[in-house]
Amino acid sequence: MFKIAALISGGGSNLQSVIDAIEKKDLPAEIGIVISDREAAGLERAGKYGIPCRLLNRKDYGNTLSDEILKIIPADTDLILLAGYLSILSREFIEKWQRRIINIHPSLLPDFGGKGMYGMKVHQAVLQASRKESGCTVHYVDSGIDTGNILGQKTVPVLPDDTAEQLQNRVLIQEHILVVESIRKIIKNKQ
Repeated sequence: MFKIAALISGGGSNLQSVIDAIEKKDLPAEIGIVISDREAAGLERAGKYGIPCRLLNRKDYGNTLSDEILKIIPADTDLILLAGYLSILSREFIEKWQRRIINIHPSLLPDFGGKGMYGMKVHQAVLQASRKESGCTVHYVDSGIDTGNILGQKTVPVLPDDTAEQLQNRVLIQEHILVVESIRKIIKNKQ
């Protein structure tokens, strides 16, 4: 069975889309552990399904957070999913799990990516730039921020009267679809 470890920082709606696909037998995988770097509703979501959860507060671990995560990720993990994970992973962590870490980003990378571009800040920047479309990207994680090879993207229109919240909601729907499609693609390529 293809095993996933998920790193989160928030509500876990992308995590929930993966859980739902697994529960419906639409994704031949299992989530071995969910780790959060702060108190997060996503831990409760995972706990409801009996998925092992750990809270490793980044304020407690500082620069050693990646080392602590390395200690608890099961050795048989096939993929690490960053689902709204806001901490930066160490170079050593990324090298150890090279080509086995993916991230979901709420823009069409390479646009609106990089340091400081996350969450609502991305959608505000898209609106300020008067873009006609936005979307989301799933990409492999490398030593840069939002610079890894792109696995897939989905687009949404930016409507004339959009607020950042409205755009975020439209993009999030596509994130839920794209993350499952991307994991499915990785599983298929591994077989």
